[in-house]
Amino acid sequence: MPPVGSPIPSPKNEQPLLLWLVKVLDPMKRTRVKQVLQHARVLVNGTIVTRHDHPVGPQDALALMPEGTLPPPEWTASPDQPPGRVSKAPFPVLYSDLDLLVVDKPSGLLSVANGAFKNNTAFSKLFDWLNTQKAGRPFVVHRLDRETSGLMVFARTADARDALQHNWEEVRKTYLAICEGCPPSPEGEIETLLEEGKDLKVRVVRDPGPDARRSLTTYKVLSRHGNHSLLELGLLTGRKHQIRVHLAHIGCPVAGDGQYGATTDLCGRIALHSWRISFPHPVTGQLIEMESPLPDDLKRALA
Repeated sequence: MPPVGSPIPSPKNEQPLLLWLVKVLDPMKRTRVKQVLQHARVLVNGTIVTRHDHPVGPQDALALMPEGTLPPPEWTASPDQPPGRVSKAPFPVLYSDLDLLVVDKPSGLLSVANGAFKNNTAFSKLFDWLNTQKAGRPFVVHRLDRETSGLMVFARTADARDALQHNWEEVRKTYLAICEGCPPSPEGEIETLLEEGKDLKVRVVRDPGPDARRSLTTYKVLSRHGNHSLLELGLLTGRKHQIRVHLAHIGCPVAGDGQYGATTDLCGRIALHSWRISFPHPVTGQLIEMESPLPDDLKRALA
């Protein structure tokens, strides 16, 4: 949730909001006061107001949110909101404060630039959106594969990014996947060494080596659907393609993942979703817990 705003004195007599703000925020220039309104930083009785002519009086409680604060995730512009002022986020923003953002990335969108794909990424879209809000820029904390949907964390300062990455082992990440077949046990652990080859494909290897990295995934079978199963997966180490390789290793590749041996495609993409995430806030230490519902394409695949 956004920070509580700093109180602003209320007028003794009813008058337009902009006119009162110009008086009470003096010596701030009028053009700057307009920007403060346009970027959804003024609260009237706890609600964001952006209309210049909104009437306020002695009965109203006014507050100003800090610069760089984003509109709360649930806020949408009213029908009479002037166009082109506070733009809608490119995808759902489930949590925002001055240090970090948690977004719900859609499937089919790269996390960051990769070769020829530089502009159509979660990072670039978030960068452009923050820029329109005059709210700084995002910093990449981690990545999701292009076809993986769900929760992704971005920092809003370099210090927050560094703190999150330094303590990434404290982050608890839980995924949902539709796999082919079903694991031999209702729940268990998959622990292997993983190594990325020159062809960029990740493989399970037996012998330790300079590029082999220990990896650990927990799984739990949530339901069976014919020749497929819905699994809950805990990512206890963060290796590239870890879940995909681990499930293929036990003979249950993620549906749609032809790169790692899947022979079925239920929804036109790899059936993997970043479902839940929890971690201590990099500045306050408060526990942040977020969840992204299973998207419609994966729900239909299970029907």
